Amino acid sequence: MKLLSTFACLLSIASTAYAAFGVTNTGSNYVVNTNGGLVFSVSKSTGDIVSLLYNGTQCQDSSKMSHIGSGLRSRNVAASTINSQYIKITVTTPTLTQYYIAKSGDPIIYMATYITAEPTIGELRFIARLKKSAVPNGVAASEVHGGSVVEGSDVFLVNGQARSKFYSSKAFIDDQVHCVNGSGIGVCMVIPDTSYESSSGGPFFRDIDNQGTTQQELYFYMNSNHVKTEAYRMGLHGPYAMVFTSGGTASSSLNFSFFSQLGITGFVPKSSRGYVSGTVSGVSSDGVVHWYNDAAQYWIKSTGPFTSPAMKPGTYTMVLYKGELKVQTVTGVTVSAGATTYCSIASAESVPSSLVFRIGITDGRPTGFKNAANQLFMHPSDSRMSSWAPVTVTWGSMSTADFPMAQIKSINDPTIINVSLSNTTARTLRIFTTLSFAGGRPSVKVNSYSPAVPGAPVKIDSRGFTRGAFRGHGEVYTFSIPSSALVTGVNTIQISCVSGSSNTGFLNPNFIYDAVEFY
Repeated sequence: MKLLSTFACLLSIASTAYAAFGVTNTGSNYVVNTNGGLVFSVSKSTGDIVSLLYNGTQCQDSSKMSHIGSGLRSRNVAASTINSQYIKITVTTPTLTQYYIAKSGDPIIYMATYITAEPTIGELRFIARLKKSAVPNGVAASEVHGGSVVEGSDVFLVNGQARSKFYSSKAFIDDQVHCVNGSGIGVCMVIPDTSYESSSGGPFFRDIDNQGTTQQELYFYMNSNHVKTEAYRMGLHGPYAMVFTSGGTASSSLNFSFFSQLGITGFVPKSSRGYVSGTVSGVSSDGVVHWYNDAAQYWIKSTGPFTSPAMKPGTYTMVLYKGELKVQTVTGVTVSAGATTYCSIASAESVPSSLVFRIGITDGRPTGFKNAANQLFMHPSDSRMSSWAPVTVTWGSMSTADFPMAQIKSINDPTIINVSLSNTTARTLRIFTTLSFAGGRPSVKVNSYSPAVPGAPVKIDSRGFTRGAFRGHGEVYTFSIPSSALVTGVNTIQISCVSGSSNTGFLNPNFIYDAVEFY
């Protein structure tokens, strides 16, 4: 009798895997056959994805399921078939609705998340917890399995190298597709076009894409408190999709227009959106235009003519960046459904005419500084990093790579710049920063003169420097240096990190450099 039961179970699985497009209610799960090689199951009691069978291979981990947040544990799960072409599974809670959509013939789970309140865990994310043996290859810098803790519960040492899920992050503007894969199987998270419109943080916000443990975790982070710079947005997040391939990278050009037929709460079709067109001037390369309000955000790369993505109607603030440095802001840009608003934008960046030196590039990033190329995917304690000892450089015989990317209290204070002057004309020292931790900001001394210490920057209650982040609010500190403080010949400029708080090691207060100017 036991043998017959096992055979019947295997026969049932086989028939489900090769059945036509449709959804089956098994009592405990809704089983969806996409008729594209993918069969997935959603628990009726929790709303979790509990099975991901692709071309006969199980991709879902058996110990942890795939879900929005940390799992909803909801009992309100419903399935419907629409126009014989789409299957919609709706998981409903009082403040969050999760949608799983299948389209006939596509090996894809199309998704969207509607919220009226931020989840109590303080972040909004979809996590696919995949079977490691099926898709063993993720982002190397985020493979933490077998590691020992370096910092907190999220940075590990594996085979002598620092690893963290944070080191898998990419800026939203460049993160339309990220994947894990194995032999003949690829699983990709696809976030195209306007799918970040209800996320938070702007075009350069970074968050977790992948972590390798005993499972292979694939993420779409919509918002979090990881170096949080703005309030969370409510409404519909996405649409986004989990796409299954034969091992390659999925296309970012998914068409979600059919969502307008599905009764998805908060979905706004292109026909109900508008555009902004204009021209960027004053930025010769690496230009980005960004629109935002409390409900939505959009962006586009441009150094000349541009047309925005399809935007929800509303009034927006419009920002121009050179790299990641804000160089112009225009307020009150109104977008109407079915219309195009014309608004050009020009850089207002000022370049001092009497510049003595500039170390770094004013682009809102620690471009070119020592260790900057590694910081995105390494902890500063990693042996692959260059020394964090205090540095002395001489202007005229140094390179940007000699200058530290970050000033860390009690670790590499002070950084000293020697510069020769032919006269004692009063000067200005200007320090551009990208991110501060624990109130860290620059304190300077020029020869024997010490200007007043600036006030603390706007607090961001999150580690950043040690978790591969460098972007915060971006403060600029200006110090006036009187003629009496300067000498003809060599002058010494000392920069230290000051803060009312302290910690240990690389978690001491710190700030990250964008550029240093003396003029």
